[in-house]
Amino acid sequence: MEEKEEKLERLQKVMAAFGIASRRECEKIILAGRVKVNNKVVTELGVKVGPKAFITVDGKGLKPVSCKYVLLYKPRGVVTTMKDPQGRKTVADMIADIPERLFPVGRLDYSTEGLILLTNDGDLMQRITHPSHEVVKTYEVTVDGLVPDEKLDILRLGVPLEDGLTAPAFVELIARNKTKSATEFTMSIHEGRNRQIRRMCDFIGYPVRHLRRIKLANLTLDGLKKGQYRELTEEELQALEEIVGKHE
Repeated sequence: MEEKEEKLERLQKVMAAFGIASRRECEKIILAGRVKVNNKVVTELGVKVGPKAFITVDGKGLKPVSCKYVLLYKPRGVVTTMKDPQGRKTVADMIADIPERLFPVGRLDYSTEGLILLTNDGDLMQRITHPSHEVVKTYEVTVDGLVPDEKLDILRLGVPLEDGLTAPAFVELIARNKTKSATEFTMSIHEGRNRQIRRMCDFIGYPVRHLRRIKLANLTLDGLKKGQYRELTEEELQALEEIVGKHE
């Protein structure tokens, strides 16, 4: 009987599956020369490994992890990183009582509040953030001034920013508040450019006053107050897996 051929996987994919980081971050770790396969340093991204390969990162062998998925309601004034050189509060500080090392999926800027998913499932992290999956994120937006319909239509059609034309956004008006001289609306996008919502609103001439992410794919803030977190339910995780597709 012939021996069954070992299934080979890309090194960064294996590392992500062990919860080291997202696949994209694992690629950076490989290029930095921090990874050894069978005691040999690997610095190329095309390397594939089998299930019996001995892999170390910074001299430590990979250990199987139990995947964890946490939804956090990030307040304003919190940085979406694991460490901050300036000593500001981070999302890691807000889940400090969780023993597993979790990583934020995407980011919200310092002045934006709302939903952040943290996990040690590097493969799922990669699939959520990969542009090809077009995972939808929904925000509650409050801007200065009373925005006319034709300006909201510009957001719906796409905005020419310095890094290119944005994809059309789904925009739904909530209210125009004459007393506060503000307009509230929800805005859904699938791109992940830096400060995208704020830059789009700046382009139409109505700066953002308050921004909150209320939804990521099928996940919402239901049941959470600012600063609180909870684990995903099995139903939420299953639905999310269906949205972002399976492994490449």
